Amino acid sequence: MKKDQQRRASLIYHAKPKAGKTEVVPTKQYRTQRDLSLAYSPGVAIPCQEIQDKIENVYKYTNKGNLVAVISNGTAVLGLGNIGPEASKPVMEGKALLFKIFADIDVFDIEIDASDPDEFIKAVKSISPTFGGINLEDIKAPEAFYIEQKLKEELSIPVMHDDQHGTAIISCAALLNALELANKKIDKIRVVVSGAGAAAISCTKLYKSFGVNEKNIVMIDSRGVINNKREDLTEEKKEFLTNRKINTLEEAMVNSDVFIGLSQGNILTQKMLLSMSKNPIVFAMANPDPEINYDLACKTRDDIIMATGRSDLPNQVNNVLGFPYIFRGALDVRATIINDEMKIAAANSIAKLARESVPDEVNNAYSDDDFVYGENYIIPSPFDPRLIVEVSCAVAEAAMNSGVALKPIKDLKQYKKHLARRLNPTASTLQMVSDKITGMGKRIVFAEGEEERAIKAALIFKNSNFGVPILIGREQHIRETANRIGIDDIEGLEISNAALSDKNDFYKSFLFNKLQRKGYLERDCQRMVNLDRNVFGACMVALGDADGIVSGLTRSFDSTFNHIKRVISPKHNKQFFTMCIILNKERTVFIGDTNINERPHPNELADIAESMANAVRKLGHEPRVSFSSLSNFGSPLLPSTERARLAVSILETRSVDFEFDGEMSVEIALDYKLMKKNYPFCKLSDEANILVMPGLNSANISYKLLQKLGGGSVIGPILLGGEHPVQIVPMGATVADLLNAAIFNAYGSIE
Repeated sequence: MKKDQQRRASLIYHAKPKAGKTEVVPTKQYRTQRDLSLAYSPGVAIPCQEIQDKIENVYKYTNKGNLVAVISNGTAVLGLGNIGPEASKPVMEGKALLFKIFADIDVFDIEIDASDPDEFIKAVKSISPTFGGINLEDIKAPEAFYIEQKLKEELSIPVMHDDQHGTAIISCAALLNALELANKKIDKIRVVVSGAGAAAISCTKLYKSFGVNEKNIVMIDSRGVINNKREDLTEEKKEFLTNRKINTLEEAMVNSDVFIGLSQGNILTQKMLLSMSKNPIVFAMANPDPEINYDLACKTRDDIIMATGRSDLPNQVNNVLGFPYIFRGALDVRATIINDEMKIAAANSIAKLARESVPDEVNNAYSDDDFVYGENYIIPSPFDPRLIVEVSCAVAEAAMNSGVALKPIKDLKQYKKHLARRLNPTASTLQMVSDKITGMGKRIVFAEGEEERAIKAALIFKNSNFGVPILIGREQHIRETANRIGIDDIEGLEISNAALSDKNDFYKSFLFNKLQRKGYLERDCQRMVNLDRNVFGACMVALGDADGIVSGLTRSFDSTFNHIKRVISPKHNKQFFTMCIILNKERTVFIGDTNINERPHPNELADIAESMANAVRKLGHEPRVSFSSLSNFGSPLLPSTERARLAVSILETRSVDFEFDGEMSVEIALDYKLMKKNYPFCKLSDEANILVMPGLNSANISYKLLQKLGGGSVIGPILLGGEHPVQIVPMGATVADLLNAAIFNAYGSIE
């Protein structure tokens, strides 16, 4: 993405439709006078008194136990430096967003106008009763060390400076696995650390905790090697004095085993890399440019194991692998501190996760190539759904074992199950699909290419490297529309004018051959190809000139679908149907058929269930199908529920590899405890995640109600069952909706 486009996109993202990235959402009913009297006066006085009598009750009656403060003074923001508290707020809001989507932790971001460390400490202490934990962020060294230490000493809630310890924990996990792959012993390795800021010092301290010999460590700051000749060192740097007679990075690199880069880009040369020992480990974590270019490093040493801070390269050292889950575990046991034992547990857990076999659903969703433990996979991907369970539990257990947990967890097995339910799947679902299509070059038709939303979505699709967008329309009109909305550069967008295309005769012949026995004349087919963008775009897909088509902005679903299905047929022995993905913080549910089949016969219901199960498994979920009804297993026994009962019977005759049962009501299907209590014979091993609705009305109404009132996100409807990928968006679809449709088209084209 070009810088000016990226700038514009970023500013729009942060400003619209509502300024900022977070909001406060009530968790209690507030519709009636009674609700308000309980929420505030006079009812609120009662929990106040309970807390006054016993201070620990604050965790019982308020959100303190799930509330973290992300606090900064803006003195060391990203690579921008000391930009001030106000300018740091977008970063802190972003951190708040990550806490919420990855670990379901609520956050208040707080920017403090205080560069003096003692003044900053005083401010944080004064607001600490509000919070269950404190995440310090973007505070410059050496003040960061002093601030964190004082707050840890004076507060009885978890405090962590993520810039220090987050990077340390994740890089340490990667180092443990890299050493195993390189067949090197941690107490024998020679380590060079480029950088001596908060992150570098914390990383090195944690490495020492794992067994790195301090005599084998050389640390380098902007003035050279930290050795006994230096007289300009802080107390933190003095811990890493070396007696070796070396002064430069080049000298330090000779025969070293590990390079840790937390400094600046392109300072590590090929010569230096060649001077390292066999199977060198290089963590070049400077952003945006690593200390050495990844491709250059791999070309120079074919035995290298390398990690960076970049998401577009293997082995990204990303703090999001750690801080959400460290705080999650700490909060859940009400830890008084985040101690070394908890950090070590987190690092070991992350390292262990990379060594384990990756579930099929993760492989299916993330990449064409399976994730296999090795030089290109030494730490998990940030969207691995196992992280919240394994890391949080490891941290919680370490807190309990080290005696800092005020609320120990008795049943860790149940706790893990609870953690799995906390994961917000919205980000991970979309990211997993996006990751798989990135760089594959799938060609997606935007049939209504003259529309503003289509142009914007196509540009994002291209600039995100999701594939090649093809706009159907008149080039002049497309350029005029783009200019009107402030887009000057549409290079890289293919434009195809149906009326002028040299493929017209080819497409017409194909269409006539398909429709000639369905009442269409050749001239009818010619007219459709020339004048109907949906037909023309569908012909492109059907004949291999594109991989999928997105439409629906200017016509109803039915109208658009009727035109496209003249060209693209259902798969053999299959039928078209649509599925909506309902995402909220506790679960992901798939509903079908939401748009096409008005009253499916039992065989059709069984077919829809089977196709949905396959699609859901491809998206990384283990399917559990409920045939939805107002009745539960014959109670009440009504003629209208018979189709669902028959569909279950039909599936029982097929060799399917997923769980299914019914008929059952939604309240039973989505409540496993209730299901097992009342219907212990039910074949589902957990709550259903696929709801096959008995008819179009119930399915369509359900997803639209959830979309408007449910408090979660809805993706879809996603059209399935066709010979080629087709997605039809609602007429009121946003740019994001169009983009998602294009992404799912590209995803659906992958065999």
